[in-house]
Amino acid sequence: MLTTSALRDRLAQLISEASDGTVTVQEVLAHENELSALGIPSLSQLRAIDAIENEFGVALDLEAEDTSYLDSIKGLTGYLAEQGLSLDG
Repeated sequence: MLTTSALRDRLAQLISEASDGTVTVQEVLAHENELSALGIPSLSQLRAIDAIENEFGVALDLEAEDTSYLDSIKGLTGYLAEQGLSLDG
């Protein structure tokens, strides 16, 4: 079971790795409510989505009516919790 803080940190790490260092973990965490503001290229965004899906065994619905959860650590954390990922705190 992950804590919410540990999940946020892991998501930030996955996003940073997917960007090939274009953004750091600290930058991702500092912009946790608006990841698009970091200027991450679209290919890196798709790599991050793939990494998150593989890491947590979920499918991120890219065709959903509302995909705004993909643009924030808070949104991604909430979505993963809704998909059954157990969080502690």
